[in-house]
Amino acid sequence: MKKIVFITAAVFVTFFGIATPQAQARVPGKAFTKACDNVLSVAEKKLGFKLLFDGASVNGWKTYQNEPGSWSVANGTVYCHKDSGDHYSDLLTVADYENFELHIDWKMEPNANSGILYMVTEQYEHSYLSGPEYQLLDNEGYKGQIQEYQKTGANYAMEPPMTDAANPIGEWNTTVIKVNKGHVEHWLNGKKVVEYDLWTDKWKAEKEHGKWKDAPGYGMAKAGHIALQDYHGNGQVWFKNIKLRQL
Repeated sequence: MKKIVFITAAVFVTFFGIATPQAQARVPGKAFTKACDNVLSVAEKKLGFKLLFDGASVNGWKTYQNEPGSWSVANGTVYCHKDSGDHYSDLLTVADYENFELHIDWKMEPNANSGILYMVTEQYEHSYLSGPEYQLLDNEGYKGQIQEYQKTGANYAMEPPMTDAANPIGEWNTTVIKVNKGHVEHWLNGKKVVEYDLWTDKWKAEKEHGKWKDAPGYGMAKAGHIALQDYHGNGQVWFKNIKLRQL
C-alpha cells in the first residue's frame, strides 16, 4: 500500500514518513523563508508563470515511478535527505511540459552532486535515461575527478558550461532553463552557460559518441516531467522558488 505525505504543524513534509526535528537541523544557517519566497510577483503573473512549489507541501509532485523517496519540506525549501532505509527517488512534477521557461533557486553543501532534469519520462530505470540534466555540483570541493561536462550548469555528459557562474557553496543560486521547439538554454545567476539544439545532426553525433550512446531514449521525448535529482550520498541540496511558464 502506498504511503501518503504527512504535514505537521511545524510545516515539515516527508514522503513516506514524517520529518523529525533533526531534519530541520540539516538546513544550514537557519535559512528561514523570506516573505517573497515561493510566491509570484505581479509581473510574473502577467508573463504567465505558475508556481510549482508552494513552500509548504509537495502538492503537484510525485516520486519517479512512485518509488519510495526521502523528500522533505522545511523552512520553505524542498530537499532529499539521507534516509536510513536508503530510499531515494527523483521528485517529479505530476504534469508534463513541452516548451517552457523554468526558474528555480537552489543552494548546496560542500561535496554535493545533484541536478534538475527536464522532458523526463518514466519508461526507464532512471530519469536521466530519458531527460537531459542541468548539472548541480560543488565544482571546487567535489571529491573525485570530474570532467568539464559535469560542472554546475552543464548539460550533463553533453555540453560543458561556457563559464563558471555559480555562487560560493552555501549561497543561493538562480537557475533558468528554457526549452522551445528543441532549442535549449541553461542560465545561471543571470549568465547564459549552455545553449544547444535537440535532435540536430550535431546533437545526434554527440549522443552517439558519448555517455548516452546506449540510451536510445535519452533526449528523445518532445515533452515530459521536470525532475529534481535524489540524494547522491555526498552533500545536501535545497530548492525553492520553482516557477514555470509555458512558451
